[in-house]
Amino acid sequence: MKEFTIGPNEAGQRFDKYLGKLLCGTSMSFVFKMLRKKNFTLNEKKAAGNEILAVGDHVKLFLSDETFEKFSSRELKGISKGFSCYSPEELEKVHLYPVYEDEHILIFNKPVGMLSQKAAEEDISVNEYLIGYLLYGHKLSAEDLNTFRPSVANRLDRNTSGLILCGKSLPGLQYLSEVIKNRTLEKYYRCLVKGNMTEEFLLEGYLTKDTLKNRVTITSKPVKGKESSFIKTGINPIGQYLWKGEAYTELSIHLITGKPHQIRAHLSSVGHPIIGDFKYGGGSKEGIGGKYHLKSQLLHAYKLIFPKTQGAFEYLSGKEITGALPPVYEKILKELQNGNME
Repeated sequence: MKEFTIGPNEAGQRFDKYLGKLLCGTSMSFVFKMLRKKNFTLNEKKAAGNEILAVGDHVKLFLSDETFEKFSSRELKGISKGFSCYSPEELEKVHLYPVYEDEHILIFNKPVGMLSQKAAEEDISVNEYLIGYLLYGHKLSAEDLNTFRPSVANRLDRNTSGLILCGKSLPGLQYLSEVIKNRTLEKYYRCLVKGNMTEEFLLEGYLTKDTLKNRVTITSKPVKGKESSFIKTGINPIGQYLWKGEAYTELSIHLITGKPHQIRAHLSSVGHPIIGDFKYGGGSKEGIGGKYHLKSQLLHAYKLIFPKTQGAFEYLSGKEITGALPPVYEKILKELQNGNME
């Protein structure tokens, strides 16, 4: 027999979902069969599987050690094969920096070139570094991963740097998902664009994605016959520069809606592409981007402001988190500022 006590990371989900994760080497039909036969119990009682688990609930599986190992082995093998431990020093080597951490939430400052989540089996993304970091610090065990995996809650493009949110616990991940979905979490970016911009304004439009080309287009109205999403982007110029006869503007962007490539395509659509953005017209071997051999957009997610809230996450109410600019951004900005003084 195997016994388990439900902790915070397992609470809040259906009993059958929990069992499916715990016994991922077998089928759900077997799980329901065991429930009907009372071989799997919840708080010493027969269960249907649709019960919502609470902290402290007691689970019994009337299985032999050999059977349990067989039915859970696929997950355990995946853990030993798929995850490594990463020390803070190892994260520093790949330029992934924790900027905020509590019991439920961790926020990294992600470098350009790193995936938020893996696209291929061999990839090491922020997700893998997150789990490895928690394993290294003994904030997570391999056994914990049977029933819950910490995960990133928002995605940044591979070549966009900046703040990325991670849920360390199930309540933390649920909270982050909620504030992202209802748009009460304020997200701000900084970028350098071509041209001179002096006025603060709001951009609105419709975004349509071409999945095959991994590219989006912005239009004033929905595209007939295609799925178009309404988008809003707040634009605030914070610096104007003239470098070797070319005008550049640094912007603070309030991402009001969050769609793939939204900022990049929206700025390009009004004639101010982000420097280094070859996909949306900002890439060039000339100008300041060419001098620094930029191969990706100079776009950085630099600030998050949590909503006013009560309850378990009241301690985050109105909290502001900022992340340092990448070194190349700082170098270019310094040169542009010096250029203004000449």
